[in-house]
Amino acid sequence: MTEATLAAPSTPAPAARMPRQIPNIIGNEACERFSFYGMRNILTVFLVSSLLTYLPEADRPTEAKHIFHTFLIGVYFFPLLGGWLADRLMGKYWTIMSFSLIYCVGHVMLAVFEHDRTGFLFGLGLIAFGSGGIKPCVAAFCGDQFDKSTKHLAKIVFDAFYWSINFGSLFASLLMPVFLKKYGASVAFGIPGALMFVATFIFWLARKHYVIIPPAPPSPDSFVRVAMTALVSRDGGARWGYVLAMMGVALGLGSLVFAPQLGIVAALCLAVVIFLGFAGGGTWIQLDRARGRHPEIAVDGVRVVLRMLIVFALVTPFWSLFDQKASTWVLQASAMTTPEWFQPSQMQALNPLLVMILIPFNNLVLYPALRRYFGYEPTALRRMTFGIAFSSLAWVAAGGLQLAIDGGSAVSIVWQILPYVLLTMGEVLVSATGIEFAYSQAPSSMKGVLMSFWYLAVTVGNLWVLLVNSGVRNEAVTQSIASTGLSVTAFQMFFFAAFAAVAALIFGLYARTYREVDNYRPTD
Repeated sequence: MTEATLAAPSTPAPAARMPRQIPNIIGNEACERFSFYGMRNILTVFLVSSLLTYLPEADRPTEAKHIFHTFLIGVYFFPLLGGWLADRLMGKYWTIMSFSLIYCVGHVMLAVFEHDRTGFLFGLGLIAFGSGGIKPCVAAFCGDQFDKSTKHLAKIVFDAFYWSINFGSLFASLLMPVFLKKYGASVAFGIPGALMFVATFIFWLARKHYVIIPPAPPSPDSFVRVAMTALVSRDGGARWGYVLAMMGVALGLGSLVFAPQLGIVAALCLAVVIFLGFAGGGTWIQLDRARGRHPEIAVDGVRVVLRMLIVFALVTPFWSLFDQKASTWVLQASAMTTPEWFQPSQMQALNPLLVMILIPFNNLVLYPALRRYFGYEPTALRRMTFGIAFSSLAWVAAGGLQLAIDGGSAVSIVWQILPYVLLTMGEVLVSATGIEFAYSQAPSSMKGVLMSFWYLAVTVGNLWVLLVNSGVRNEAVTQSIASTGLSVTAFQMFFFAAFAAVAALIFGLYARTYREVDNYRPTD
């Protein structure tokens, strides 16, 4: 199916109705996102002002960013485990319920161990584990409630799904900084914990109405087995794909030497990502060797997944820019002039507010206008290309503000609205689009796993941040940056802007050759 066909589906049957269980999934997502963003959006400020006070003041922001992005790496790495459990052992429903309870315990630990570094960081680890475990399953579980006859409603629901994420994030971003300042960390972290319990309860209430697709039984034609057959096969001459996969093993193990600089969690994730990248490339080279030993549909399914992984890899620079709004941009806001009643971290509320405006604006105004007046179809991949480009422009704007701050000018926090608008437009075009796109492309037996790879792209984006931050700690690199006349912060902002611009160009070129497929489940 072509991009245009998928983007503009045929007229739905009149009898098609929205599944009655969808409000529970949307409500669960809104409360869960309030709990997550309520905790996340005050994390950097809390670390700098409270938990890291044992460090010299000048070192606290850097260490806070390191902890913050290591936490996000875990959040978006554990979807690999959650997706596999959902697809192979527990099913999506029970995976969501089980990891949600772990998620709740992690929130409790943040509230209880506000003065205990070990207990607090362990609580962060449980939240990363629980949040990551459910992350690939909720969106995929939402998609399971639709079939081919109602898939036109899925686009609406995925937008509503993403809208609800930002509804929860908006109020969390506005309220939690105030609660942190007025009532302390135990209350500010306790409220998100209570919302996570509510989220779990709302999801449980509709248990009798869900469409539950059981986990796929072990298959001799699974993704891993097809890939292994392709890699180890000695048919067809030179085994360059196998050599590439073995290089991935060696380089992955070698990357563990960065553990002292990155931390053991980030280093292990880096090792896995390197291995997956090289093994995926090797499988692509030798995939045809699996034909004849596995059904054509299984081999073609592996090809679809591998092509999707290239899309995901090219999106990683966007995530490296996007997630720094809760670390680098919060620290920048702290150096800007603000009203006395306003907390710098509250600026993050602008992001979900803009998302709630831009999603309906794009769907009801912008996209129809592009089709009607310009004959331009804003397909999923085209939207994602422009989204990455918008994120680059956002960081050019943020870098310009940093230059003014470094020059001693009193810069109002109002000026941060510009980079937020640009970054949020990028988010709507990339993230809201990517969730539905990833689900629609995934073979039915691998939807949870492929969704987890989508979230793994966020892990890689945060790995880029840690690698760059680690690099600028080197004295020679710092001196080289100083010779340009830029501060380290300003240099990093312009570096990430250029990084995303190059990624947008490559993504756009790759999108021109990508052929979309339709992998919604058949009509009941």
